[in-house]
Amino acid sequence: MLDPADIPDHSETSSEEKKHHDSVAINDGHYQLPQERNFVGRLRHKLREPLAEFIATCVMIVLGDGVVAQVVLSDNAKGQYLSISFGWCFAVMCAIYIAGGISGAHLNPAVTLCMAVWRGFPWRKVPAYWLAQFLGALTGAAIVFADYRKAISSFAGEGVYTVTGTNATAGLFSTYPAAFMTPEGSFFSEVLGTCILLLVILGQADDHNMHAAKNSPLVVAFTVAGIGISLGWETGYAINPARDFGPRCFAAMAGYGSEVFTNSGSYTWVPIIGPFVGAVLAGLIYEILIDSESNRSRLTHSHI
Repeated sequence: MLDPADIPDHSETSSEEKKHHDSVAINDGHYQLPQERNFVGRLRHKLREPLAEFIATCVMIVLGDGVVAQVVLSDNAKGQYLSISFGWCFAVMCAIYIAGGISGAHLNPAVTLCMAVWRGFPWRKVPAYWLAQFLGALTGAAIVFADYRKAISSFAGEGVYTVTGTNATAGLFSTYPAAFMTPEGSFFSEVLGTCILLLVILGQADDHNMHAAKNSPLVVAFTVAGIGISLGWETGYAINPARDFGPRCFAAMAGYGSEVFTNSGSYTWVPIIGPFVGAVLAGLIYEILIDSESNRSRLTHSHI
């Protein structure tokens, strides 16, 4: 979600710089040349971007699903809907600070798709980013479940994991629409929320617009809060396929069963397809109404 121009260049040191580095090291008796990376180090360096996406997405879900769990399981004694909106705001902010300088902190397959379609992000990196985001979200949900397991049992009953009803707790992990929502209405809501999110991401990363630079985490985080406060009630504002599908898969494995996929008219597809459509649509809108040639060249990840 950061401007790629702000991401540190991880290219190898030039031969001239290396010679200078070596000469300094030789003249300094207290300096030791860095050792060659072992296999684990080389693998970690090669996968540094997906690994950054994984851990950042995991932390985002721990804090985001965690605030939902605290509010719901305390029966609103330890927070209300506004707490959830700002909890997710801070969750996104922390995640961007973790991975922004390494991977750009997409944290969201819809963001990755938008950057690949409209901003030159390499398509060869897309599968690794998507997998890392999904696994990070699934892992984050598992951590929240482990942390709140006793609270879930106290709230719903020992070993009771339900999707619907007064003691339902599946909504701690993934999103479900309000009872009055239709699939079409839910789809539109997810498209709308994601479109707004990506318009802000594109605008704040535009050097010829209101470029946010190091304030990007705050801008994006408060955008998420704004979406939650204004548009979140109807669907729970997933606006992120990994954020919803990863925890949903974990809930199915943890005891909630296949109902997490079939409830509300097989709602699962909405928070997956809706954000993808909204993200691509946002890129198209920005391209037509705001984008410039200089901005298009600036927002490329080709140098990574």
